[in-house]
Amino acid sequence: MIDEEIIRNKLYSEFIKPTNQDKNYIGIEIEIPIINLDKKAVDFNTVHEITGRFQRQYSDFKVDGTDYDGNVFALKDPKTDDIVCYDCSYNNIEFAMGREKELFTIHERFTEYYSFVKEAFEEHNHTLTGMGINPYRKYNVNEPIPSERYLMLYHHLKSVNNYSDVPMHFHKYPEYGMFSSASQVQLDVNRQNLVQTINVFSKIEPIKALLFSNSVLYGENDRYTCFRDALWEYSTHGVNPHNIGVYDVEFKDINDLQSYLESLNMYCVMRDGAYINFPSMNLLEYFSRDYVRGEIYCRGRYREIDIRPCVNDIKYLRPFKFINLTFRGTVEFRSICTQPIRDSMSVAAFHLGLKDKLDELEEIMNNDEVIYHNGYTAGELRKLLIQNRVPEFIDEAELCKLTRSIVDLAGEGLGQRGIGEEIFLKPLYERIKNHSNPGKHLIESIQNGVNIEELIRDYGKLDITI
Repeated sequence: MIDEEIIRNKLYSEFIKPTNQDKNYIGIEIEIPIINLDKKAVDFNTVHEITGRFQRQYSDFKVDGTDYDGNVFALKDPKTDDIVCYDCSYNNIEFAMGREKELFTIHERFTEYYSFVKEAFEEHNHTLTGMGINPYRKYNVNEPIPSERYLMLYHHLKSVNNYSDVPMHFHKYPEYGMFSSASQVQLDVNRQNLVQTINVFSKIEPIKALLFSNSVLYGENDRYTCFRDALWEYSTHGVNPHNIGVYDVEFKDINDLQSYLESLNMYCVMRDGAYINFPSMNLLEYFSRDYVRGEIYCRGRYREIDIRPCVNDIKYLRPFKFINLTFRGTVEFRSICTQPIRDSMSVAAFHLGLKDKLDELEEIMNNDEVIYHNGYTAGELRKLLIQNRVPEFIDEAELCKLTRSIVDLAGEGLGQRGIGEEIFLKPLYERIKNHSNPGKHLIESIQNGVNIEELIRDYGKLDITI
């Protein structure tokens, strides 16, 4: 048993203390589905071949991850900290761009890597596309990368039978990490405005759903424009609802935030380089035990093992909130789907532009009566606005005005940086004008007879004019 005060101090030192940065760096991660245009499973031999070609083309990239079969699943450039890797399975490629102080440099490098990889895949009648759920997922072999982390993660997601006494239902897609893709942004944040950042950005999650939704469960559901939300919520990650989704509470101060961290669940730790899964439990409960029984992967199977909690296990606390605190002292925004590739920088531009406009953004949301003050929380509003139709109680014209005012504020924030990054907001104005988003556009296009292959090609195009 570890004293609760020790745990609280460790949480503070790991998550809150590092948030004292004025460096204003930007980090971007873009996950992208791989498509086999023959309507067959993605050819993993092709994936491995292209990984090798990429490393030969970009010789500064060094091997950063190898699976149990000896295949490379991650390459990293130590000069830029750019990482090109595969996320969860070899059906998803990820471009994790090293931190920079402005968006154009990131955009230039991402465009170069993406173009090379896409052209290489197209030689094998494969391609990449900017969708948050792989439209060809039914053809794929949805198996995790055989590595320590991804086997652990999949084992956790499949362990629904461990939770027969929880008041929730689980969906039928424990492999969803192998066919869903996100666009994540990390920004440096100062402790003085950390609480305000979380509070204010949480209030605009419904607006972000309206602007960025792009995860249609093609062939199974044409009602939700962002089915990714449900995939997270109704999985074993959502056993404790505090571990996922929106913060539906408003924090008064750092102590409030600290209490929220203490309410989170843990489900894994490492010992001697190996992950150990155990049923998701509150972290204070975990540290109150003398021993915890878990499962460890060994020689192709899992066996039970008892572990003794230690305070350093805090580093394996893995919440998946829409807004996450990281060990690097950054705030990670992770509620947005992968966007059509030409619009990829709009996600970072939106958050970056609003980061230093918290007071103005807070005023807009506090005075709003278009979506708020109708009896709904931010989380409930987001669930309504990821549907293909706007609810009856919301005036759609007024909703567009509210959304435009927020995007205008982001543009003002970017404009004050004096770099010209506001150009990356252009697609958001088009979406507001058309009362649409990529997910809604996909649903309506399919209903109007456009074939999915045409949309795959369109959502995978780059905009080379920026």
